[in-house]
Amino acid sequence: MISTFAGIDGTTLAYRTVGVGDPLVCLPGGPMRDAAYLGDLGGLGAHRTLVILDPRGTGRSEAPADVSTYRCDRMVDDVEALRGHLGLDRLDLLGHSAGANLALRYLTRHPDRVGRLALINPSIRAVGLEVTAAQRQEVIQPRADEPWFPAAAAALESVLSGQADPDARQAIAPFLYGRWDETARAHQAAEDGQRNDEAAGVFSSEGAFDPPATRTALAAHRGPVLLLAGAVDLAAPPGLVARFAELSPRATLVVQPGAGHYPWLDDAEVFTATVAAFLAGSDGA
Repeated sequence: MISTFAGIDGTTLAYRTVGVGDPLVCLPGGPMRDAAYLGDLGGLGAHRTLVILDPRGTGRSEAPADVSTYRCDRMVDDVEALRGHLGLDRLDLLGHSAGANLALRYLTRHPDRVGRLALINPSIRAVGLEVTAAQRQEVIQPRADEPWFPAAAAALESVLSGQADPDARQAIAPFLYGRWDETARAHQAAEDGQRNDEAAGVFSSEGAFDPPATRTALAAHRGPVLLLAGAVDLAAPPGLVARFAELSPRATLVVQPGAGHYPWLDDAEVFTATVAAFLAGSDGA
């Protein structure tokens, strides 16, 4: 079901609800990608009502009059407006990829409004981490026998050296999926039509993040935190996500075998079981 609500600036924002049970607000990545790419998160709606937000300027949500409101910290207001619209005292949040940045910025500003926090293949901009060459190699080398590997590895090298051509993003796409099969190709092919490039350019612009404040908020958060990494995800390698998990005393780190950046596509059963178990767990310290 598609519903709408008003942001504090009057922008009409849309969200999709799927499933049954207590709400789980889901923030997509991209950044600034239509949340359609999340699907039903591998059937997670069997355990929770997924409230899947289309960020402003994507999907069914309106584009704002002020493009500076695409900045990650500014969009915290949209999440807070959604909470008020839903009539909830606290939100259980799931952030995928760049959506983890928004979830963490929301936690930083509204720490008492966050319950459980599931960060799936998270971006690390909000907490100021950096991926290392060794962490990349951890996920790249085991795939050297794949038929697409030579072209993908060459494209990745061009990206890292700052000499990428316009086709490089497409060429490295297989590194983001556990299996570069027909399903993965279709999922990747849909991205260009789902991403707001103008908004993406603003999302991480100057002032968007405050890593020291966010690290402090994450360390102080009393609710459970899930850090889920795909074992072969180039975008969020397991070694990087393990370092991320060290920032929270309540964090549980899970590395999903054989999974890339979209683990619900690679093994929906394992992904759903992992996240559902986390959501159903005890909140006790």
